[in-house]
Amino acid sequence: MQFQHWREHLNKGDVVEIDCSHRCNVKLMDDSNFNRFKRSDRHSYYGGHYDRLPARIVVPHTGTWNITLDLGGGSANIRFGMRVIPA
Repeated sequence: MQFQHWREHLNKGDVVEIDCSHRCNVKLMDDSNFNRFKRSDRHSYYGGHYDRLPARIVVPHTGTWNITLDLGGGSANIRFGMRVIPA
């Protein structure tokens, strides 16, 4: 599975904004769920599949978070970026 990954300390109420040139999956996960995601196991996350971008996800609580972007098994030459908008 190919994906882009960022690991960031984020505060409650921050907004993670992902922009991508293609529709994609964007997930915000804690470390244990990210490890499950990497093993293709069942995992929980905030976010989902986005046809309209940029995707914006509000951080539910302060901590270390993993943000992933993937094309759901597809492949393409994409342009993407991530930024955090402070609460």
